[in-house]
Amino acid sequence: MTGPQAPDEPDVRATFGAIDQPDREVRRAASERQLTLTKPRGSLGRLEDLAVWIAACQGQCPPKPFTRPRVVIFAGDHGIANTGVSAYPPEVTAQMIHNFLAGGAAINILADVAGASVRVVDMSVRGETPASVSRFKVREASGRIDQEDAMSMEETLTAIAAGRAIADEEIDSGADVLIAGDMGIGNTTPATVLIAAVTSTEPVAVVGRGTGIDDNTWMRKATAVRDALRRAKPVVRNPVELLATASGPDLAAMAGFLAQCALRRTPVILDGVVVTAAALIAENLAAGASEWWVAGHRSTEPAHTVALQYLRLDPIVDLGMRLGEGSGATIALPVLSAAVATLANMATFSEAGVSDQ
Repeated sequence: MTGPQAPDEPDVRATFGAIDQPDREVRRAASERQLTLTKPRGSLGRLEDLAVWIAACQGQCPPKPFTRPRVVIFAGDHGIANTGVSAYPPEVTAQMIHNFLAGGAAINILADVAGASVRVVDMSVRGETPASVSRFKVREASGRIDQEDAMSMEETLTAIAAGRAIADEEIDSGADVLIAGDMGIGNTTPATVLIAAVTSTEPVAVVGRGTGIDDNTWMRKATAVRDALRRAKPVVRNPVELLATASGPDLAAMAGFLAQCALRRTPVILDGVVVTAAALIAENLAAGASEWWVAGHRSTEPAHTVALQYLRLDPIVDLGMRLGEGSGATIALPVLSAAVATLANMATFSEAGVSDQ
């Protein structure tokens, strides 16, 4: 059984215009400025590359500090979670929504340290959630992807459009660097399916431990990924059909969000395996979008490394994290801020009266 048929004409909700690259002239100017700063050439390592990238994204050199970093958590339940692929029961998703809103989750603490604010969006959580987070809700939980489509084509297009609208809202409100986070029990299963499908990787090489599952749960998860992948392969060349077949409204919205951020010339720090799975699809929806993303961290999920290699993204940190929520990307945010500060605020050799010979 294959996924739903795409309409004859592309739907505008999933049609993106040309994605411009970050400013090449500014990138060149930023690289040249690095050579004038009071330090040996290349001595700040990756910080120099990150600073040049942000300058190019902002279109100015020296770059300016971030004034409104923003984390957007896309939440959704997944029908596959009912098959025992996670260490936690499905009802935890809705419970965590309330924890986010109360400020008690890890991402709340990490975002506060990094100087970022947090927004939560319910795309497909089972049950009612506060009106403040459910405005874009598409449905309650996605289908069981090893046996049925995650959602209809109409729901998929609606979710992509919601992600685009959320990106527009944040950017129009002043967000100058964005982080996509995820929350959903069982969501690493569809994420792994998407990654395996796009990268042509066998399930056994990409199925990880998610929330910390035991061997028996891992075997159930591997079976679910295998069966869902069989359904996904026939539609792998059509990103919208692939989302409808094997993802969920949360992942579809993330894909739309990431592509729209690139269209709006706004840098994004990618989080772990779920967000990066959505990024693979976003790159297929909007070729060149990945030029506007940086990988915040490398999670312990094997599928994450596969996806990062496919996108040619090198993570900023590798701390053995696997939480999701945007946590790994938020840890990387202060590093990115430090990179910007060095390029913007360090004295040049001539300003400091220091010999550069």
